[in-house]
Amino acid sequence: MTAPRSGAGAPAIAPSDLGFFVTLAAARSLSAAARELGVSTAAVSKQLAKIEARLGLTLVRRSTRRMGLTPEGELYLEHARRILDEIDALAEELGAARATPRGLLRVSATLGFGRNHVAPIVSRFVRRYPQVDVQLQLAVDPPPVTDDTWDVCIRFGAPPDARVIARRVARNRRLLCAAPAYLAAHGTPKVPQDLTRHNCIGIRQGQEGYGVWRLTSGRGRHARTETVKVRGNLTTNDGEVAVNWALDGHGILMRAEWDIARHLQSGRLVQVLPQYSTPDADIFAVYPQRHQRAARVRAFVEFVAQSFASQRWRSDAQ
Repeated sequence: MTAPRSGAGAPAIAPSDLGFFVTLAAARSLSAAARELGVSTAAVSKQLAKIEARLGLTLVRRSTRRMGLTPEGELYLEHARRILDEIDALAEELGAARATPRGLLRVSATLGFGRNHVAPIVSRFVRRYPQVDVQLQLAVDPPPVTDDTWDVCIRFGAPPDARVIARRVARNRRLLCAAPAYLAAHGTPKVPQDLTRHNCIGIRQGQEGYGVWRLTSGRGRHARTETVKVRGNLTTNDGEVAVNWALDGHGILMRAEWDIARHLQSGRLVQVLPQYSTPDADIFAVYPQRHQRAARVRAFVEFVAQSFASQRWRSDAQ
């Protein structure tokens, strides 16, 4: 492990400074960092000034509305995160934190799924492991795998990147559906190409091709996939909004089963073209390789997997 050192000509670096600066950088403003640390904005500014004075460098560009890191600040942040991770790993290697998960756990998830499924799991997790502090960050799209501001990301699909570990924690399908009233008024598609004559509700999310639906019939060597360019007069980047439009009878929607299973069961939505399958949207817990020994990460990923094992959103569920 590369530890901070102080020698001739080298600035003194305290471990407490590293944790403070990581929190400050993640908060993106002095006032937000103050709220996170439970101190005043003036106290945060004073602590930062002390660090910069000891280093003889400017780490942060300040303005009235926002702050940004200088190149020296970016370098300091990179090493601070790595050193703090190594300190945690060393503690666990020595057995100090192996028995009981503890420390800060930063979790990322998408908005709708995170709000409805990940947040309740976090609630139960911290009740079982009260020495773990969880920060749950929700966003429309998952963060890039190179973003080291998170410890575990709950996302749809495994990222093709060897720098992270991806564990599938739940199976999940995308399904086509519509309200019975819409199908009664406009007819029910019989084959994929029929979709071109229907109003299809669009969702712009992630890197997926917008407005292109792929439906597969058959299996194995006999599988045949058709690509259909769909259109409609309603588009959104919010899945919940799209589901509500479908419930209101505006058109046909392709949506993950976790989000529409309850509406299919109640009859408010009806599956369309059930004999065809669409690309899976399996749910993965993704975390950097350097965190695989961290007790809090291992415990959380296992807890998530066990929680989803009891989910019943799939008709052919696990």
